[in-house]
Amino acid sequence: MKVMKKIAFCIFIAIAYLYWQDNGIMITKYQYQNSKIPKPFNGYRILQISDLQNKTFGKHHKKLVSIIKKQYPDCIVITGDLIDRNRTDVSSAIELIKQIVNIAPVYYVSGNHEHQSGKYQDLIVLLEQCGVFVLENNKQIITKQGESIAILGIKDKSVNSNYQKVLSVLTEMEKEDIQILLSHRPELLDIYSQYDIDLVLTGHAHGGQIRIPFIGGIFAPHQGFFPKYTNGVHTKNNTTMIISRGLGNSTFPFRINNRPELIVIDLEI
Repeated sequence: MKVMKKIAFCIFIAIAYLYWQDNGIMITKYQYQNSKIPKPFNGYRILQISDLQNKTFGKHHKKLVSIIKKQYPDCIVITGDLIDRNRTDVSSAIELIKQIVNIAPVYYVSGNHEHQSGKYQDLIVLLEQCGVFVLENNKQIITKQGESIAILGIKDKSVNSNYQKVLSVLTEMEKEDIQILLSHRPELLDIYSQYDIDLVLTGHAHGGQIRIPFIGGIFAPHQGFFPKYTNGVHTKNNTTMIISRGLGNSTFPFRINNRPELIVIDLEI
């Protein structure tokens, strides 16, 4: 009987731990310093959402929305996989969007799952109806007190056969003081750095799904086992890339040592 109680207790602890790992949202904060940042944008706060994969945090996304509100972002960016190819509940995603557009302007680029879901066009139409800036191979200029920064967005590489040509066109358009690229794929840092992009915000890797202390993530899509780019800050040439571990799961149902993550970035001169 004692053995059974110990087994039951261990099972309870394991279930509780896995639940916490999948649902205990972390806020990771970065200060991005660059002398090119215009003075009116000093302290400008960007909140990044990535890889939600149709997951909900609380009824009607109440928990997630509450956490986002408490960060007081100046803008919210979504770097792909808002829905999952196996869970294509567009209405749930839009329920979240309708709430966060009232917090701050929202900018969006797609990930691979939107295109694999068969619901991409429906999603884009609804996002635009909600007032989201859909930056699929496009850019948006944000202006404050007569000065500006540029938010660039590129459609996921899985459906973007002219990926590097698009990047070239986006970055050769009228130069702003600073350029921030929204892209789903972290494994393409070598490409981003060729175009002198200041800051790139990415996701896709899910933090490597299972993280081993002092080693990192075990597996990431399009990188394989023991991937290089799963979280944190990476730099090459003049380009800084920040990777979100994301919020949801896809094929593999659990996160271990890898809690869901929201990224908060403060721009500083």
